[in-house]
Amino acid sequence: MSSNSIVDKISVPYAEALLSLAKDNNFILEAEQNVLFISNTLSESKDLQLFLANPLINVLVKKKVVNTLFKDSINNFILNFLLVLIDRRRIALLTAIINKYLQLTYRLNSITIVELCTSIEFSQTQQEALIETIKTMTHSKNVKLMMTIDSSLIGGFIIRIGSKVIDTSLAGKLRKISFYLNAN
Repeated sequence: MSSNSIVDKISVPYAEALLSLAKDNNFILEAEQNVLFISNTLSESKDLQLFLANPLINVLVKKKVVNTLFKDSINNFILNFLLVLIDRRRIALLTAIINKYLQLTYRLNSITIVELCTSIEFSQTQQEALIETIKTMTHSKNVKLMMTIDSSLIGGFIIRIGSKVIDTSLAGKLRKISFYLNAN
């Protein structure tokens, strides 16, 4: 079993529970904004990611840091959710849980999630053009673009829409050439 599937199996129930509680308390939109804020904070601080993922750091210390960072910025409900993750030693999976939660929220709102992995940042114009093309391809009204930068692609990009993958990266083309040459 791959580590990604293990992370998925652990993170999905937490994401589903968070979505269920957000629906029951009628603050799905606020919860989504809070979760995005937390995600942005994590992506901006590699030190915070390493701190939360470190199993040697005391649970009380982690709780104190999370309280200090997020107490005035997010809803108490979401803050309590983070504290539960710390208690259950699942806080290291926070990014995966957030991603699953957002996927569930977008699916609930009939939004097509498109993962774009590129070697360089796309401009706003390029993103909008890509979104329009994807809307046409998928016959969707709403498309959410999730962009990640991966310099190992060398050039081009990879688009994932559900299980469909479109690989226009230079690294992908080199892999195909290598496969073809090794097959002959």
